[in-house]
Amino acid sequence: MDNSHGGEHRSVHFSTARRFLIVGCMSGVTAVILGAFGSHVIKPLLAENQFQLFETGVKYHFYHTFAIISAAFVSRYGSRRWSQAAGWLFFSGIVFFSGSLYLMSISDLLQAPELKTFLGPLTPVGGTLLIAGWVAMLRASIHYERKQ
Repeated sequence: MDNSHGGEHRSVHFSTARRFLIVGCMSGVTAVILGAFGSHVIKPLLAENQFQLFETGVKYHFYHTFAIISAAFVSRYGSRRWSQAAGWLFFSGIVFFSGSLYLMSISDLLQAPELKTFLGPLTPVGGTLLIAGWVAMLRASIHYERKQ
């Protein structure tokens, strides 16, 4: 079967490293789009404190996108189980932390101020997930071995 990988048929097997490289790249694309959208489209529509909230979401989204990609590389040399946990904790943390900040910052534009009440408690949950991701990455790195 001919395909874009040199004509040979390969079964689709997503290793931990490959999975987190893909998730990290998709997260990076999303962060760039949201950052550009924030700067060029919604910045003029938001109060300064709302835009700062949005920017904080973008910053942490980017930081932890690189952490997801790092989890992919650590999974190759460190504990696969702990690096996988780290990657999913980082991803979940981005969703809860940055996602809640994005939505809270535009809640007035959406004419849904009640979102702040609902989403406010999710932000620290997301922050806790991000911290747990770093702890899991530390644990994965303890078993770091150079593989030939």
